Amino acid sequence: MEIDGSLTIKVETENGRTHTRIRAAELRALVTRIGATGDRFLVAQRIPDIPDVFAQVWHEEGGDYRLEHRAAEDAFFGTDLADPGRVADLLTGWARRETGWDAGVGWEPVDLGPAEDVPDLPDEVREQVERRVRERLLCGYDDRAVLAEIAEDHLVGGEHGERPVSRAQARRLVDRLWLERLAEQESWGDATTDPDRLTRVFEALDAAGLTARENFTCCRGCGTTEIGAEHPGARGFVFFHQQSTEAAAEGYGLTLHYGGFDGSEETTAAVGHEVVAAFAGSGLSTEWDGDPGRAITVTPLNWRRRLEG
Repeated sequence: MEIDGSLTIKVETENGRTHTRIRAAELRALVTRIGATGDRFLVAQRIPDIPDVFAQVWHEEGGDYRLEHRAAEDAFFGTDLADPGRVADLLTGWARRETGWDAGVGWEPVDLGPAEDVPDLPDEVREQVERRVRERLLCGYDDRAVLAEIAEDHLVGGEHGERPVSRAQARRLVDRLWLERLAEQESWGDATTDPDRLTRVFEALDAAGLTARENFTCCRGCGTTEIGAEHPGARGFVFFHQQSTEAAAEGYGLTLHYGGFDGSEETTAAVGHEVVAAFAGSGLSTEWDGDPGRAITVTPLNWRRRLEG
């Protein structure tokens, strides 16, 4: 699948870089490049991420390319190819979800060994963990790996024991709730949502020389402390933190923190006016009385942020 010529996938490489919504030519360049020590593989996932669905390539200089794809928990296949161009073509077809993209290749099943036995969680534990994961799913910024960490750690050291949720139990619970949220997300269609509009405003502010960050750090104190390192040389900043995201997802509007790096009220007020002006015509409304000591609120909001992963 492609949007505006970009493939709706995220690609991570061994060298630690992430490439999101890249074009077919960029994907081909990544496939052709890999092979050196520390840069021998790439893993591609769909956007939004779908559990047990991915494609990956492994290559060491002088050897063949190992291409594998997984279509479901019990459907994992691989093949060895000498031509990186052929590998790139197959991976692009997979990314576009083309019918018959995998034809003409000798695929062999990948043996994953016996399936792990994952016991069900006690109802009381499951209900508490589900509640927390659903809260974070509504926020929409966490990927499946982060949500699994949240699920595993949520009740650590409490009344249910030291570690009542195993890593495997956390992953299984998160995958189930993730798929439920994706099904709900499908009902939104292609309509622009309020979080879509918010992201566009923040991208415009960032491009204009303000450091603009969504869902940045856990709280205002941490955000104010850390925002300066995000974009040295910026004229000022605007951000909202994770607690504000949760409030917005619960229907309370979104609180924006802003300011200048010189600490003056004049600069802070100027940044505040610039932020408010950026929302004009966006389809979102702001509340602010011009006082540099007060936060800006974006309200009302219908918080439907699309999962990506």
